Amino acid sequence: MSADEPLFRIVRGVPTAEELAALVGAIVARTRPVQVAAPAPVSQWARSGRPALAGPTAGPGAWRASGLPR
Repeated sequence: MSADEPLFRIVRGVPTAEELAALVGAIVARTRPVQVAAPAPVSQWARSGRPALAGPTAGPGAWRASGLPR
């Protein structure tokens, strides 16, 4: 591919300027790496009000254990 060669070409139809802009936007958005934001830190006060995560896990007997008191 040379520097003068286009990255893509329209092979059928006559797109409007808006349609071409939408196509270019979709291609650019698709090729960018996804930026994942770091989760916000949770204060000890907020964490104390949440239930513990030590509940039943998946596996044999999990359905029965889910109805038993902890």
